[in-house]
Amino acid sequence: MPQFLSFRDRQSEVRIARSRVFVATALMILMLFALLARLAYLQIVRHDHYTTLSRDNRVKIVPVAPTRGLIFSRDGILLADNRPSFRLQVVPERIEDMREALAKVSTVVDLTPSDIERFQRLRKRKRSFDTVPLRFNLTEEEVARFSVDRHRFPGFEVTASLTRHYPVGAPLVHAVGYVGRIDEDDLDGLDPDNYSATTHIGKIGVEQYYEATLHGRVGLDQVEVNSQGRTLRVLDSKPPGPGATIRLTIDTRLQAAATRALGDRRGAVVAIDPNTGEVLALVSTPTFDPNPFVNGISAALFGDLRDSPDRPLFNRALQAAYPPGSTLKPLMALAGLHYGLRSPADGTWCPGWFALDNDPHRYRCWNKWGHGRMVMREAIAQSCDVYFYQLALDLGIDRMHDFLDMFGLGRRTRIDLPGEAAGVNPSRAWKRKARNLPWYPGETLIAGIGQGFHTTTPLQLAQAAAVIASRGTLMQPHLVSRIETADGKATPTVVRPRRVLADLDPKAWDSVIDAMHAVVQGPTGTARRSAEGAPYEYAGKTGTSQLFGIRQNEEIETEDIEERLRDHALFIAFAPLDRPEIALAVIVENGASGSGSAAPVARKVLDEYFLRMGHSRRTAQNG
Repeated sequence: MPQFLSFRDRQSEVRIARSRVFVATALMILMLFALLARLAYLQIVRHDHYTTLSRDNRVKIVPVAPTRGLIFSRDGILLADNRPSFRLQVVPERIEDMREALAKVSTVVDLTPSDIERFQRLRKRKRSFDTVPLRFNLTEEEVARFSVDRHRFPGFEVTASLTRHYPVGAPLVHAVGYVGRIDEDDLDGLDPDNYSATTHIGKIGVEQYYEATLHGRVGLDQVEVNSQGRTLRVLDSKPPGPGATIRLTIDTRLQAAATRALGDRRGAVVAIDPNTGEVLALVSTPTFDPNPFVNGISAALFGDLRDSPDRPLFNRALQAAYPPGSTLKPLMALAGLHYGLRSPADGTWCPGWFALDNDPHRYRCWNKWGHGRMVMREAIAQSCDVYFYQLALDLGIDRMHDFLDMFGLGRRTRIDLPGEAAGVNPSRAWKRKARNLPWYPGETLIAGIGQGFHTTTPLQLAQAAAVIASRGTLMQPHLVSRIETADGKATPTVVRPRRVLADLDPKAWDSVIDAMHAVVQGPTGTARRSAEGAPYEYAGKTGTSQLFGIRQNEEIETEDIEERLRDHALFIAFAPLDRPEIALAVIVENGASGSGSAAPVARKVLDEYFLRMGHSRRTAQNG
């Protein structure tokens, strides 16, 4: 078999080996230079950055919640306080299995499904290293159990904090409001930095409207922590700025008197100082205790409040809009005088009904036998519907709308509270826009006695009464008298007066106010019984608003009507007569009669103001 011989080229092999060694050496040198360049970049160029990261492994920035501002009443009663409490908080990044950790901690601290659900919602909106609250208001026993087993729960911590408390409670909840836990809807409109340590926010009332003022400014603590995340010491601190203190215009004595006067009935009372626009009382009944809402109300209790037919959560004073009924008649009389369509001596015959030309329908007066000849004073005092049917027809709906608009009816007063309703001051244009229908003459008639499309809030009626009391000066209603910051600065609320009907003859005001005086302290006034024995003079006007229509010749006794279908009872008033200090509006839902239900409530409020609180024309002059 033939043999093959191979010859090796050693010189070629040496060249190849040398080139390989050269390339490998070059690559090693390049890699060394790259490593040195990277080291230089990290040590020199990025020195500050990585020093900060290194320091952050042991130093944390912890936000510190500011102390929420206090709220006081006009008479110095503390209405919203901060009380110490304990809460359980979690840092999610320090927990590997959250479900297992929550199950373990629930053996020493009671956790409800709603607590866990809320915690999971907040956790999604925060960063993993942010503290997330899990339970509020831990009992001393729960704090003790957790402290004993603290080593078993890394990432969990019990901290002391302040929680909101309302000492007066239910009587002032619709004005003061309450705070509650921050939810997802709240987070969308908050400054994430300023609220990084805050768990509660104002939900209704003054607490919500003045949230930015009451909240304050977040503080920061720079703390050193160990490997488990526990704080070892505070390296630096920027203290939080506390919220401002707010002083309200509401007097708790008058508020309590109005609440007692309404009793267990559904209704509202609003009292205003006509000279300043300060709201002295704002009551809506039934009411509720705000304290359970602060740290999470139970589903059962909230369900009872939400589903109650009496609607205690609803603020009737500024969110409910009712037909004003006959409380509108003094304004209608002023409109007649303003437009020159009536003088105080002009009379209208009342046979107990009114009819339009070529219309068989009869618009009835509340007195089916009729009042006979009515002049303005007696038409207001006796609340004659026929007089105002004719006046409304002469005025026309558009002039009525424009005139009532000057008194603020049908639009928000812009009071410093959220959720105010506007009501409706109807006109032809309004009906075309709202209903896409024409206006009919019969609608003008019933609008003239405060029925039909007319709706007003008790707050609007109180403002209108205040404008009459001040003879044409409209002061915007407000609840806050001044704001006091931590540095001692006090900012009073300033309201500029707006003149209404500045060109109206003063005798016109005299005529209408005298007629309203006759309502309560005249021999034929509809509310004369409620004013018996009053040692002060005052003016008022009763009103009744129907909830359903009655057939032309049908008569129904009040006792035969289901309680919740009976007429609403209304009353407006102001006192003293010659120099008013207080104007108010009262509504008693389904009270049937303004003179029988609403006027007595107003009398009790006025008695509290003048007889027990010691107010009078003399004290106003000296004060």
